[in-house]
Amino acid sequence: MTTTAAPSKGLEGVVAASTRLSDVKGDIGELIYSGYNIDELAGKVSYEEVVHLLHEGRLPNSKELAELKSKLVRERELPKGVAEIIKGLPKSTPPMNAIRTGVSALGCFDPESEDDSPAAQKNKALRLIAQIPIVTAYFHRARQGKSLLPSDPALGEAANFLYLVDGERPSAEKERTMDMCYVLHADHGMNASTFSARVTIATLSDMYSAITSAIGTLKGPLHGGANEGVIKMLQEIGTLEKVDAWVADCLAQKKKIMGIGHRVYKTLDPRAPHLKRMAQILSEKLGEPKWIQMSERIASIMLKEKNLNANVDFYSATVYYSLGIPTDLFTPIFAIARTSGWTAHILEQLADNRLIRPQSIYTGPVGLKVTPIDQR
Repeated sequence: MTTTAAPSKGLEGVVAASTRLSDVKGDIGELIYSGYNIDELAGKVSYEEVVHLLHEGRLPNSKELAELKSKLVRERELPKGVAEIIKGLPKSTPPMNAIRTGVSALGCFDPESEDDSPAAQKNKALRLIAQIPIVTAYFHRARQGKSLLPSDPALGEAANFLYLVDGERPSAEKERTMDMCYVLHADHGMNASTFSARVTIATLSDMYSAITSAIGTLKGPLHGGANEGVIKMLQEIGTLEKVDAWVADCLAQKKKIMGIGHRVYKTLDPRAPHLKRMAQILSEKLGEPKWIQMSERIASIMLKEKNLNANVDFYSATVYYSLGIPTDLFTPIFAIARTSGWTAHILEQLADNRLIRPQSIYTGPVGLKVTPIDQR
């Protein structure tokens, strides 16, 4: 008689792949990108350098970085048909839905969409990294009735996105802040959206389908959507003086507090301190310190009462809000940055592919007999 082990709910503890891309050490609160601790990368390298690291397995030299930046700039322009689709979407469309639709449309206009050669796959990966920010910014401008600006080839990925959203070149500080956010969000082990991208591409579907799967997965509030919930929570509380009572009420009613705790990290999320520091700097310069003050008070209470730390969403929300970014674009920014990781995982999956097909344990009834319909 054979026995079947009970399934791991949510696949917790199940190893689904080997990867050289990133390592999430939840027990000690470390995040590694291809050998580099996130603390070593944050503030020292640009997002484009991280793209090269994830795709090529090493940081670029000056010539390689310049070539990568040039490729990304060349790929920014959207096909006219995609721009028209974006402009035609209802203004009430959730931005993540717009991005999902835009990526799917990009696959229809890309002549290499069904080309599965390694060279074409790399081209598509860079094309998506360059174009998803444009899709996001264009939808945001279109829903406001504003014109769609051409990208500025002199600007890097983070600065160009801010330029397309705001209509003006960002300050050096804004650019530096957004670029670091991109670096911190570029990859994160076998998270839900990365896993869904690998499952899709493992069927030998196309890259656009895989990224569409990832975006649909990231949209969920238990994954990427949590950062929007943090700002809504802070706005609901209103002032620093109301924090203690509000948190006490949530704890009494066993309500979840957004941005606190993490599925993998059992200690501090290593990305959080970098975002906290940026939030403090921005709040001080913008003269609106209450958001970071409220955040710090909530984090302090939760650490003391529940031994739970703030995660990456908790402080990224304050950073984006301080940059003047609309709340419903927080998760799209996550998607923009994570596209570098998603595409790297897709390329890695294709290099040594096997269809991902887990088993399930049937728990339904057996031996039922059909009753004639007139007797049911």
